[in-house]
Amino acid sequence: MPRKSYLQNVDLTPPHQLQTLVENRRVFNLKNCELNIFECYQPAWHLPLAFSDFVITSMMRGKKVMHLYDDPAFDYLPGETVIIPAHETMHIDFPESTTDTPTQCMALAVDEGYMQDTLSYLNNYYNNSPDENTPWDLQFSQYHFSNNTEITDLINKIIRVCSSSDKTKNIFADLSIKELLIRLIQNQRMYKVSAERTISTNETRSHFVLSYIHEHLSEKIAVDVLCRKAYLSRNMFFKWFKEQFGISPLEYINNERVKQAKQLLTAGGQDIRTISEMCGFNDVNYFTRVFKKVEGITPGGYREYVGRYQPDSI
Repeated sequence: MPRKSYLQNVDLTPPHQLQTLVENRRVFNLKNCELNIFECYQPAWHLPLAFSDFVITSMMRGKKVMHLYDDPAFDYLPGETVIIPAHETMHIDFPESTTDTPTQCMALAVDEGYMQDTLSYLNNYYNNSPDENTPWDLQFSQYHFSNNTEITDLINKIIRVCSSSDKTKNIFADLSIKELLIRLIQNQRMYKVSAERTISTNETRSHFVLSYIHEHLSEKIAVDVLCRKAYLSRNMFFKWFKEQFGISPLEYINNERVKQAKQLLTAGGQDIRTISEMCGFNDVNYFTRVFKKVEGITPGGYREYVGRYQPDSI
């Protein structure tokens, strides 16, 4: 049950203004983007949708079932985002949409040339480390994920700006979209490097540092040791890590320890204090605070939750 960050509510279209009950669409056109608000008020299946530009979508209400590429279908729920390349057709089911419980989703189409110009700028000015083979680029192998606070705040701001009557909204949208692209890339980069750490331990500074962190999660991890592993001063290390992954080293370490704790809590067999120590937390109260901050629930509450929803053993 990962914690999600939910978008602010957007008012539904007044009934007398609805053009259709299936994927009613409101459009806000700006210089470099187009904001679409889609609403569905009755069940529907396998509706095709594609854009001529890169699209960032995020759910606000209800439930969709998404069919993308040749991958298995998946539930698409509030607090989640999907990114889709230009000209890629998604097929969408709306199994639970009604007039009382409509589905609502935003889709931000970003001009392809604008996006490529932004990525080129990032690679020219913010990718100067000779030992990092990590260009600024979007990867569509990871296209469905839960929103974190930074991504949610930016999408909320973009919706407000695009739907406003402010004459300077193109400027504010431009700044926010650039930051949103950076956050998405950092989020993807963190997951990618973390997943590769077991097979690419020494390939780059990022792989080396994250591999060390995972090998020592149950121990005290000193920042000075990480700085030496990265061959960077303390100040430069913090700056480099935040630029690469969008979060601080401590946030990353705590997030990974919480992931490990969730596995142990689900498996059962140890009490919470023991699990706290196994995951590198010497203070069970601090462990509880960190766990609740990341997951929105205490370790005990999480164990109770997964206990209720796990299938009975045979």
